[in-house]
Amino acid sequence: MHEHNKIYPPNPEFAAQARIKSMDEYHALMNEAKEDYEGFWKKYADEKIDWLAPYDKVLDESDAPFYKWFTNGKLNVTIQCIDRHLKEKADQTAILFEGDRGDIEKISYQELSVKVNKFANLLKEKFGVKKGDRVVLYMPMIPEAAYAMLACARIGAIHSVVFGGFSAEALRDRIDDAGAKLVITADGAYRKGKPYLLKPVVDKALESGAESVEAVLVVERNRELIDWVEGRDHKYYELIEVMSPVCEPEMMDSEDPLFLLYTSGSTGKPKGVQHAQAGYILWAQMTMEWVFDIKEGDVYWCTADIGWITGHTYIVYGPLAAGTTTVMFEGVPTYPDAGRAWKMVEEHKISQFYTAPTAIRVLHTMGPDEPKKYDLSTLKVLGTVGEPIDPPAWIWYHDVVGGGRCAVVDTWWQTETGGHMISPLPGATPIKPSCATFPLPGIMAEILQRDGSPVETGETGLLCITKPWPSMIRTIWGDPERFKKSYFGDVVKDGKPVYFSGDGAMMDEDGYITITGRVDDVINVSGHRLGTAEIEAAVAEDEHIAEVAVVGKPHPIKGESIFIYVVPKEGHVNPDIKKHINTLIAQEIGNIAKADDIVEVPGLPKTRSGKIMRRILRAIAKGEEIKQDISTLEDPSIVGKIQEAVRQATQND
Repeated sequence: MHEHNKIYPPNPEFAAQARIKSMDEYHALMNEAKEDYEGFWKKYADEKIDWLAPYDKVLDESDAPFYKWFTNGKLNVTIQCIDRHLKEKADQTAILFEGDRGDIEKISYQELSVKVNKFANLLKEKFGVKKGDRVVLYMPMIPEAAYAMLACARIGAIHSVVFGGFSAEALRDRIDDAGAKLVITADGAYRKGKPYLLKPVVDKALESGAESVEAVLVVERNRELIDWVEGRDHKYYELIEVMSPVCEPEMMDSEDPLFLLYTSGSTGKPKGVQHAQAGYILWAQMTMEWVFDIKEGDVYWCTADIGWITGHTYIVYGPLAAGTTTVMFEGVPTYPDAGRAWKMVEEHKISQFYTAPTAIRVLHTMGPDEPKKYDLSTLKVLGTVGEPIDPPAWIWYHDVVGGGRCAVVDTWWQTETGGHMISPLPGATPIKPSCATFPLPGIMAEILQRDGSPVETGETGLLCITKPWPSMIRTIWGDPERFKKSYFGDVVKDGKPVYFSGDGAMMDEDGYITITGRVDDVINVSGHRLGTAEIEAAVAEDEHIAEVAVVGKPHPIKGESIFIYVVPKEGHVNPDIKKHINTLIAQEIGNIAKADDIVEVPGLPKTRSGKIMRRILRAIAKGEEIKQDISTLEDPSIVGKIQEAVRQATQND
């Protein structure tokens, strides 16, 4: 039996004290949800949430797919994350921050309460931010980023965090779409021992639009020299000192927006995914407890950036709602060497470690034996997120990092789902490597065809969630039609549109689900979802390019890399096309969207109606034989010409 066909049962010692201890318990929870769906969620909403006023209905389906949960209930997410822990955990570390250069700060729940309340008062008093206003955060991985998110939640403002790797243009587009009143940023931060700047990107974004912005608040992290705009820019540390540490939490409705998070779509314009208050925080806490089996005294580390949904749910909101210690790390796990992550696990006695397959592959290739140099005995659960993990990386993670005793929870979920949907339960699920295993209790996931019929065992189909769930996306900000079309426009089951994730999946004879990757035009690079249309739009800015097509190509470290085909305008030759186009992409989107392969081709494979056959381009990028019928193409001979251009480009590289 191959290692990757082997089934790994739960560690019996761990299972004995886990929150969900066996598959029998899992099935009992699943049956409970199937028999009384609303009753299942009611039980947890009553048990987990500190309501300020009771809700009157668990689930309102009257305006599907705009589902509402716990209607008319009142709460404040910061009470869930901070206030209710102050009686018993005031002195416990809430956020354990480690800077790139090794500086460490431990913020207790009591200190977090003071920091967040002061920040909330600053937003209200100095900047006039009120309930429903949008605030954009363009921040490094520093504690002030978490304070800012929670301060917005405290007063009912809607935050939208933009990943610090995005360009000025991408930042401006997101500010404009949200109509943000305030931008919170930092002068910069540290990466691989060197300072870098963020504030100049904000300046550039505001020069070219973003007219809704009234002010910029700057946290001085690395104290590098930056430009200050009189009257617009304000220093955080100067203003925060005089603020009161008491700020009454705003009473929020269950369905009020908590935050927007922009995700790449298959059309060029980013989508503002809107999440609500109660359902989101409930599931964030429940998945912390079930998937990571969080217990008293645990120290939990998710290596993501707060600019992505993983950072929202599993660095800030979920861990704090669960009352645990969450680690925030400014640097990269490979600096100053491949032992950095394992050294942190040893020093901080980390019990749960959650990272992306890309990071695991990099750490594996850089230092396969590195983990053995450190005491990793405090680890209990290892997690992966962002993309499917390949068996060799999974086995190394399990055997070497986890010492063969830790469950590896391979979590499938999305920005739109708010929290984990399919994942092993560390004390219950017998695990198959690189397999997401089973839907979590209460989640109704099915693999369907477009007409809603199930696919055969072992066949790839469309991964759908057939019942609404509390932490789901509520709408796309300002574009309800696009929301319906993007998520409920593809698959109909029993006459009713169901949520289609955009991912393909297959189920084996044991009921295990394996994710096969995107079926739409989104590329998953190192766990970052990038829309091909957004990249194509950036490249098309060049006046010398007639046409462009972007596809994904498998990559041993990143999972997928970006492969770009360009058709130059007649008579135009650019000997350094790759550098030129990557510079364009970096300006328009950011360095994360740079392509590994850029090939000039004489044309693109199109049907007679003008549709580009991307399947053919994907196959050529992978070096596969073209098996599909090309006779329907307007010019079938173009396929051979593209293959030749790719062959030559590969030889030249």
